[in-house]
This record gives sequence, C-alpha cells and structure tokens, in this order.
Amino acid sequence: MNSKMTKTLIIAEAGVNHNGDIAMAKKLIDAASDAGADYVKFQTFKTKKLVSKMAQTAEYQAQNTGKKESQLEMLQKLELSESAHYELIAYCKQKNINFFSTAFDLESLKFLKALGAELYKIPSGEITNLPYLKKVAELASEIILSTGMSTMEEIGEALEVLRKHSNAKITVLHCNTEYPTPFEDVNLRAMHHIKGQFKVEVGYSDHTLGIEVPIAAVALGAKVIEKHFTLDKTLPGPDHAASLEPVELRAMVAAIRHIEKALGSDVKSPSPSESKNISVARKSIHLAISKKKGEAIQEQDLEMLRPGDGISPMKLDTVVGKKVLYDLEAGHKLNYQDFG
Repeated sequence: MNSKMTKTLIIAEAGVNHNGDIAMAKKLIDAASDAGADYVKFQTFKTKKLVSKMAQTAEYQAQNTGKKESQLEMLQKLELSESAHYELIAYCKQKNINFFSTAFDLESLKFLKALGAELYKIPSGEITNLPYLKKVAELASEIILSTGMSTMEEIGEALEVLRKHSNAKITVLHCNTEYPTPFEDVNLRAMHHIKGQFKVEVGYSDHTLGIEVPIAAVALGAKVIEKHFTLDKTLPGPDHAASLEPVELRAMVAAIRHIEKALGSDVKSPSPSESKNISVARKSIHLAISKKKGEAIQEQDLEMLRPGDGISPMKLDTVVGKKVLYDLEAGHKLNYQDFG
C-alpha cells in the first residue's frame, strides 16, 4: 500500500494551569513530554496591557474559581515573569519538548520574538484586534489562528490582514470558546467549510470534556490539535475543571497517533497484514460430484469452497463446458491443468 502518514501537530495547552507557580509549570512540562505531545503551550501577557480594571471574569471562570473578582485580579496571579519564561524554555529543552506560548498583548508579542519565537498563536479573543494581527504578521514565520466565537466573515477579515502583511504559513483552528464546550456546539464539520473557503490547512482547538472530539477532528482532517491539560482537575483556577489530567492527555496523544496510521491513503488495495488471509477467507471452484475422463463440466457439478488458492468463482465461465482430462473425485479443487 502506498500511503504517507501525516503527523498531527499536538499542542498540550498548559495555559495558566500552573497557577503562577514555576514548580507546577515544570510538572506540566513533565506531563506533556511524557504524553508525547509536540508542544507544551503557556500564555504570555502583561495583565495591565490585557484587561482594564472594569473587565469582569467569564461565567465559567467565576464558577471555577469560586471568587468574585475582576479579570485583572485573577490574571495578575497567573502572569509568568520574563525570567520564568527563560527557565521554562530551558526546562523544555531538557525534557525534549518544544516550548510554545500565546501572547495576549503587543509587548508580549515582541518579548516572544526576543525569545526566538517563529511560530505564533493568535487566540480567539484577538481575531478582531487589528493592531495585534498586524504585529503577528510582522513577526511570525508561521501562524496558528484560533477562531472561537467567530463568524466566517471575521475569519476572512483576519486572514486578509495577515496575508496582506505576511507570507507566513497559516493554519486555522476551528474552536468553540466555552469551557467546557457542549457537544452539540462543537460543529466539527465547520473545519471543512473553513478549509474550502479560505484555502488553508485546518486544525481544532478543543474545550470539550474528554478526548473523543479531538480524535474525531484528526479523522476529519485536522492537522493541528490543541487541548488544555492540568495536573489535577480539582485545583483552584479558571481552566482546571475543563482540562485533561495527565493520563487522559497520554491517552489522547496515543489515540491520535493510531488514527494517523489508520487514515492511510486513498488507495484501496490488500494491505500487507491481510494479504495472507486471502486464500483462507475466499473460495475456489470445487467439484461437487465425481467426473469421468472426457466428461464436460456443468455449473450444477460445481460448488464454491475454501480455500481461495484455486480458480476464483469469478472465473466460473472459463470452467463450465470444459472436458476433464482424467477422472476426478468429488471435492476436487479444480485447476486449469484439469481441462482439455
């Protein structure tokens, strides 16, 4: 079989699930590396450049934290320092996994560039932020655009900006920005619409509970999968409850790698593993009754029996009417040397 396996880029989204603790961030890197993810992704932001004092938390954030606080108050506790970034990058190299981070403000975008970033992720909330889009286009060699809460028109407008200011390769992630996303709101088929309309590679950023949907997305053609994970779903913080735990992350990565192999190619032919079963499972033309030398074979004289290493039943017309060259017993598996 002539098949070429395409590897899905798997991003293990640690996000802010480190709770502002560098030791916990390193444990998240351990878990992502152990699971076999390609990237472990954090979030880079200057809180005062991201939200105003008046910005309230999302409903899911308030429920998960159990606190009445502003976004500013919540995010300040989750902000990674610049020195923490250097430490985490060094630790990722030690653990043989790629470091990745999403910047949420212009200053943070420039900081990621100073860290050597070439791949940039545009989060769903920034898809309508024109100055941000222009800055990403200026800095990036490769762009991943997330599209939660977006219309097709908004996706098109963002792509127009990026393409006008950059020649970077762009992958668009279908996404739903609800934590957790109800299954009825996932709408995986939108990936096909995005791919067809905008002529881009597509992927999927998942916020559902469990691992079924990202696995299905790969089967439907996603080239990038992003999924939040945590050390413990019961930890305090806005995103833990809708994240995978390490054992689930490992299972998701393993399942995606299996699906990649299973997708194969568009060529239908016997695979190496099943070829040995052809003669076992198929049938050949056999005599149902004995025939004397010189007698002609009639269709009613025949039966189709395993194994399938003789004359195929599909060649029945090449047998009927032929005269046998010698006496043959009932049950004989016919071959072309039996005929005159």
